[in-house]
Amino acid sequence: MSSPSSSAQAARQALGGRLREIRLDAGLTARALGQLMGRHPAKISRIEHGTTSPSAEDIQAWCVHCNARNQASDLIASLRAVEGMWIEWRRMERTGLRQAQESRRPLYERTRSFRVYSPALVPGIIQTPAYTTAILTAIGRRRSLPDDISEAVAVRMDRQRYLHEGDHRFAVLIEESALRSGIGGIEVMAAQLAHLIVTAALPTVSLGIVPARPDRDAAWTVEGFWIFDDVQVAVELVSGHLTITQPREIEMYAQVYAELAEIAVYGPAARSIITAAIDALGA
Repeated sequence: MSSPSSSAQAARQALGGRLREIRLDAGLTARALGQLMGRHPAKISRIEHGTTSPSAEDIQAWCVHCNARNQASDLIASLRAVEGMWIEWRRMERTGLRQAQESRRPLYERTRSFRVYSPALVPGIIQTPAYTTAILTAIGRRRSLPDDISEAVAVRMDRQRYLHEGDHRFAVLIEESALRSGIGGIEVMAAQLAHLIVTAALPTVSLGIVPARPDRDAAWTVEGFWIFDDVQVAVELVSGHLTITQPREIEMYAQVYAELAEIAVYGPAARSIITAAIDALGA
């Protein structure tokens, strides 16, 4: 599947450019290389222009016929990096949800500044165990995944130690509508909202609530995203997980975050909205 991100497209084009240089250094035309590899010349052209991703087998054959065997392993590593920018959920979660949760650990360890925007759910880093259980149970059921919910919840809860350890900082924006989503039922939701008030008092957390109002202007609701330092953006879509590393795209998300942060409310005003959401539950 092609990624909807220009980060992945730029990386694919860079890989294609390296393969083209190898072909030219070997003195081969695209047609001649295609014949040697048993591939149509049009595919060679699509690979070089980044419109088609090569397979590992394509790269191996390419390097063999261009007398560049010593470059094959590095090029295949680049291919894996490109493929990792867009991962379908069925691939990421093929062994269950625990492994998918665990795979995020290195990113959290090395990141110092987290900027989070969540339009529909309370972000995982400030979820209660019961709220996380409700969400992961629904995901597991929807995607017909192996039942390792309790293990996945434990991994996500362990991740919350970064709220208290080291010099990590979390700036979190949540849409007011997410406070009224009813995840897990009244008791689960009420406890989660109360936990938000407690979490907002942590010195490592800045919690903003984006209020529901008729004059949002250009700062409309967008997909949820996480910005890790200024290095990477993670976006969770319906069909898969998107990793963005292109500086221009990261800046776009940073700009949207800044616009949303400007209309968000904090401190007592945020607590007032959260408390109103708790009262509306009638718990």
